[in-house]
Amino acid sequence: MLNPLLIFAAQIVAILSVLLLATGYLKTEPEAASARVSALLAIFIVFYLVDGMGGPNIDPAFRLDLSDWQLLLNTGNSLICGLFMIYCFLIFQEQSRFPYPLAAAFGVQVVVDLIITILALSGESAASGTALSVLALAMDILQLLFVGFAIYWTLKGWRNDMVEDRRVLRWFIIGLQGALISSIVVVENFLLPGGSQGNATEQAVIVYAIALLTLGMLVALMRFDFVSLGQVIRKVTDRNEVVVDGGGETFDVDTFNKVFRDGKLYREAGLTIAMLARRMHIPEYRLRAFIHKELGFRNFNAMLHRYRIKDASAELADKSNKNVPVLTIALGVGYQSITPFNNAFREIMGATPSEYRKRAQKS
Repeated sequence: MLNPLLIFAAQIVAILSVLLLATGYLKTEPEAASARVSALLAIFIVFYLVDGMGGPNIDPAFRLDLSDWQLLLNTGNSLICGLFMIYCFLIFQEQSRFPYPLAAAFGVQVVVDLIITILALSGESAASGTALSVLALAMDILQLLFVGFAIYWTLKGWRNDMVEDRRVLRWFIIGLQGALISSIVVVENFLLPGGSQGNATEQAVIVYAIALLTLGMLVALMRFDFVSLGQVIRKVTDRNEVVVDGGGETFDVDTFNKVFRDGKLYREAGLTIAMLARRMHIPEYRLRAFIHKELGFRNFNAMLHRYRIKDASAELADKSNKNVPVLTIALGVGYQSITPFNNAFREIMGATPSEYRKRAQKS
């Protein structure tokens, strides 16, 4: 027999932990789009948890009457996977544009799920037959696809992340958040008839898992903040140089610029942090820390974009390059195709390469 008081306590812990995580992130970076998406995600996860507190398997002493709120709760639940995908994209795919087809797919999924919910609540879903069931299944698969993209973007570029704590956070998100959300989607939509609300044991397992996850994230993020504070304190007394392992040589900003900037290494197509570390004869972890702490870049690709776009903008502004195709300039500064060049240029310079060239060559 499940202890109703224990389940209720786990739901409250999960709700409070989710809200505290979102509030802390929003307070730290109020202007960040990822923080706002995180806040929305937290609200809808709370919707999911509250929705579970009104199920028929909940002890009457703790059961909530949510009949008037079911449309809102169901709509919020359908947003979780898509928002998780957007959240991971904003954090781990900096200086990239969110794919329009995925944005359209997310919009379609939300609208279709809303229509299905309205039909179900009005009692018309049974009359709609097999077609509606197939459509609902397609939306469930689409939600799993969103979680898959979230995990993919979290994995992609892991080696290029300069922030050590955030590299740990990537694995934390993959191993816990992504796995939990995808498991809930599978369990709710594919394994349990009627969802977890009609299955007391399965719902209890989900609630306990969310409570443990969110509480664990609070503890982990407290550790990240503590480590970061320690790094700030240590940096007050550190010189702006890194001692290379195995010798007395030092590696500072001037040394880096001499090799990387003056040697135009950033123009090398397909350059990675590991390749650069070998070229500079410095351990990769030290180069990673140097780029983040001394140069201020949180992502290796962001640094490459900055150097490459600076060169490209100078060449586009040069009137002697008037007839040189934009693609030729993009390939010359290290890009392997035009799309990432256009995206990075627009992000950094606020205009497309063609628009920038037109303005620069007029003056």
